[in-house]
Amino acid sequence: MPATLAKSAASPPAKSESVCFESNLGWMAVAYNDQKLGRILFGHPQFASLAKALKPFELEPARQLSDCPRWVNDLCDRLQRLADGEPQTFDSVPVSTSHLTPFATRVIGECRKLPWGRVVTYTELARLAGRPAAARAVGNVMANNRYPLVVPCHRVVGTSGHLGGFSAPGGLNTKRRLLEMEGAL
Repeated sequence: MPATLAKSAASPPAKSESVCFESNLGWMAVAYNDQKLGRILFGHPQFASLAKALKPFELEPARQLSDCPRWVNDLCDRLQRLADGEPQTFDSVPVSTSHLTPFATRVIGECRKLPWGRVVTYTELARLAGRPAAARAVGNVMANNRYPLVVPCHRVVGTSGHLGGFSAPGGLNTKRRLLEMEGAL
């Protein structure tokens, strides 16, 4: 599949790059800097849609996937496999958490532990993160998750069984599709 690399116009010291590729979950972008994952975008039906979504982050498509660090190539391969319906784990992928509060970091960490096909409620995730009464705050962390699929926010649902929200293109239909793919619905 075609892949390109992008560099950010951001000023030093952080140098951001992204690789874009097509998958069974639509066009994806993996942005990284300082050897850590910075963002994942997915679900775009066309490359032009993905390129437009990258602009606010000052990322422009430029080079090939083969020019990426090995860990990024591995991550993209695993994302492709996940998009094909093959269970994957991403716990070894380094993610940037410098923008997160300590609580949000704990929520992201606990969400990353959720295995393929398992769902938890926002309340359960709040409890796992050490603040049982913070279900709404967990919802906010999930709504602002920069690393969907690696941090599987689609596996977090409402207490009454409703899906909650999902900010990727396609919204709740995409969340439902991911959960059905995992056999979680």
